[in-house]
Amino acid sequence: MPSPREAAVLDTDETRATFLLEDLFLPGQVCLVYTDLDRAIVGSAIPTSTPLTLGNDEALKADFFCQRREIGILNIGEAGSVTVDCKVYEIAKHDCLYIGRGSREVSFASASAEMPAAFYLVSYPAHAAHPTVKATRADANRVELGTKDECNKRTIFQYVHENGIKSCQLVLGFTEFQPGSIWNTMPCHTHDRRSEVYCYFDVPAAHRVLHMMGEPQETRPMWVADRQAVLSPPWSIHCGCGTASYRFCWAMGGENQAFTDMDRVEISELR
Repeated sequence: MPSPREAAVLDTDETRATFLLEDLFLPGQVCLVYTDLDRAIVGSAIPTSTPLTLGNDEALKADFFCQRREIGILNIGEAGSVTVDCKVYEIAKHDCLYIGRGSREVSFASASAEMPAAFYLVSYPAHAAHPTVKATRADANRVELGTKDECNKRTIFQYVHENGIKSCQLVLGFTEFQPGSIWNTMPCHTHDRRSEVYCYFDVPAAHRVLHMMGEPQETRPMWVADRQAVLSPPWSIHCGCGTASYRFCWAMGGENQAFTDMDRVEISELR
């Protein structure tokens, strides 16, 4: 990750190459990106005709992936399952699974090869073991925010957070919008105590989300397509608007898990 001063001079291609994960979801593969944002690993698993196994890369210097890590999973595709140490968890669309530190074997399967599951993964280092827990869309804590007049009336589904599924530092959920609302996280904010990753999904193929990042007085835009993720360092805002309806998964890691821990930036202050 570049510093704010370095990020301010990046051109469009350099900004996208640095902060945007464009080819994160590939059918029949597990794709993982190791970042230096609180050592987050961001990735996906799209099993088709055969299950996929979460491997253990040499970069982790561990005996198995979750030896010192926790994982949050959101299924943004069709029905599937995740097996953790021989226990099978059926995961429908928009269901979440938290996998705790110490889990040795993790694999993914789809209920249908023609309509596969699409498991979005975010992993952070963990200092303690918490139980592996599944939560359905109905189990999520729902928070209603925004107004119709401001085009940002939305529902936040909180899964892994301080009053929900317990974790070491991971916080995870997703946001969806009411008809006619397109702005997410507006008014926007920063939070020096943790980094964040946005994964946009259910974006129609011909449409895009205009994601805004950068320091509040030095913002930069990126046009983001379906199933692409944006890395957001602590000094950067993270907000956007879509040319059509969409959803996005937000995931955070750092020293504070309080969802409301943020430094608000007024709209009038943005440049």
